[in-house]
This record gives sequence, C-alpha cells and structure tokens, in this order.
Amino acid sequence: MNVYGIRAIYKFEMARTGRTLMQSIAWPVISTCLYFIVFGTAIGGRLGEIEGVSYGAFIIPGLIMLSLLSESISNASFGIFFPKFSGTIYEVLSAPVSAFEVVAGYVGAAATKSVIIGILILITARFFVDYDIAHPFWMFGFLILTAVTFSMFGFIIGVWADDFQKLQIIPLMVITPLTFLGGAFYSINMLPEFWQKVTLFNPVVYLISGFRWAFYGIADVNVGVSLAMTLLFLFACMTAVWWIFRTGYKIRT
Repeated sequence: MNVYGIRAIYKFEMARTGRTLMQSIAWPVISTCLYFIVFGTAIGGRLGEIEGVSYGAFIIPGLIMLSLLSESISNASFGIFFPKFSGTIYEVLSAPVSAFEVVAGYVGAAATKSVIIGILILITARFFVDYDIAHPFWMFGFLILTAVTFSMFGFIIGVWADDFQKLQIIPLMVITPLTFLGGAFYSINMLPEFWQKVTLFNPVVYLISGFRWAFYGIADVNVGVSLAMTLLFLFACMTAVWWIFRTGYKIRT
C-alpha cells in the first residue's frame, strides 16, 4: 500500500480546509448555534421535556447529524469533482496510487473535517444547554462511522456530477429534507401511528436514533437496527466505489 500517496492526497485536502476555514469549519458551527438559539432556547423553553430529556438537549444529536451528513457529502464530493473540473484528475490517475488509496485519501480527509465539525458543535452546545453522554464510546463510534459512510457517498456524488449544480442537488434536495423529517427535532413516537411507519422508510431516522441513544439511552429504533442500517449503507457505498473504479465511470471526464 502506498502510504505516501494517501498522505499526499489527505494533506492536500486538509490544506484546502485551512485556506477556507470560515466556510469549511466556522460557518457550519455558527449556523448550528442559530438552531440552538431559535429551537433550543426560544422554542425549547416552552416545550419542556421529551422522554425525560430537555428539548434543548434532545435536539443536540439531530443538529450534529444534520451538519455531519451535509458536510461529509459536500467536502468529499467537491474534493473529487474539482480535479475532474480542472483537469488535474489525470495527475492523480497517472500517479502510482491504487483506487483504494485514492478513496482513502479523499474520504479520509472529508471524514476528518466532518468529525472536527461534529466535535466543535458538541463543545459549543455546552454554552446553550446541559447534557450528558451515556455511552461516549458508542457516540464517537457512530460519529466516525457516519462521517466515513457519507464521505464515501459524497465521493460517489462527486464522480457522478457533471457540473456544480448537480453537486448540490443531493445534499440540498434529498439529504437535508430527510434529516429534518428523520427525527432531528422531534421523536417519531410523537407522530400518528401511520406516519411512524412511513418514517421508518427514511434511512436518516436510523442514524439519528442510534446517535441519540448514545447520548441519552433513548431511541426511536433499536440501536442494533440503527447500527446494521449504517453498516449496510457503508457496504453499498463501498460496492459503488469499487464499481466506479472497475469500469472507469466518469473518472476521466
């Protein structure tokens, strides 16, 4: 395995983050603070508790997951799309690095950025609400697993996209609505029985439910099912990436 190749891609992507620090790191944290102010403080003070947890604390896992999903996809998709757009992708393809090493570099950097943002949001939340983490090991496990999974999904989107408009379609038109409807700001048990069943077809429900269980020991879906669904999506993304490099699908566009 060419460790130097992975490190070169990883360092290049992380350096790009340093050059766009406000856009890459600061803005997601600031926007999440606005959610805390509006939902956690203003509205949360009137809603009381949900399943024994204050509303401000209850939405922390959902807000982290909202930023984690969008940033993982955006960072990874732009990371591989821009070399295609500028034509420098041929330098990567001609370098002595395998498909695995290319993916490891881009996905590793995108996942690292997302985990950093998630941790910063977690720290920032302390200024707004008090919370406890019942299962810190599982919390970090879900955080890293979700970041890696959706960074790989973002990599696939970056390969698929032909222009900047396509690059934004999935995060804005699919992922964000699914996150809002996936229990980020409420428990799906609060919904009528019919809509509870419909909501179970939303894959983001399992991510948020498992992540919230790691915080407070409460979940809308069994934590084992949440973990299994996340691993299943990771496997599907890995299979898609393998097919992309096997067939050369749009890599040289």
